[in-house]
Amino acid sequence: MVVFIVLFVLSFVVAGVHIFRDKQPRTGGRVAEILLLWLLVINTGFGGLYAFMGHTFAANEVAESIGWPAGNPFQTEVAVANLAIAALGILSYWIRGNFWTAAVVATSIWLLGAATIHVVEIVNEGNYNPGNAGVVFYMDIIGPLLLISLLAYSRYTGRARAALADRERPVGQAR
Repeated sequence: MVVFIVLFVLSFVVAGVHIFRDKQPRTGGRVAEILLLWLLVINTGFGGLYAFMGHTFAANEVAESIGWPAGNPFQTEVAVANLAIAALGILSYWIRGNFWTAAVVATSIWLLGAATIHVVEIVNEGNYNPGNAGVVFYMDIIGPLLLISLLAYSRYTGRARAALADRERPVGQAR
């Protein structure tokens, strides 16, 4: 579970280095865009890859940490879903624009849905196992909320910049 915290923090460290070395103006929108990039690639991408590997190669240990019975065939489905999310996150390095929106939406649905299931397990079953009520639970909430906020802010500032640029051009002059 510590790996998820390490990847989350590493996203901020790499983003910080990127921001420091970036040649573009350091606006709020640019900072949000860079942070979103590295959260998608490292936290979502490599975090999803790590979750895939855990549910695949250490399935019994992961099941036990969540409070599931070992040998649960649904764990393979969870592994594949994590692999899909990982692919979206890692591909965000190369594919930009609306692909990021799709990656944030898919990741948010997956993780907030998982957080909801964790809550149901806590309330109905008293399942306070570390894989159900620990770091993973909190990251399933914090991660998507941060991704959604950064995406919304970077899109908002991008539109505001475009509108300002349009007003500064003489009529009829193309971008």
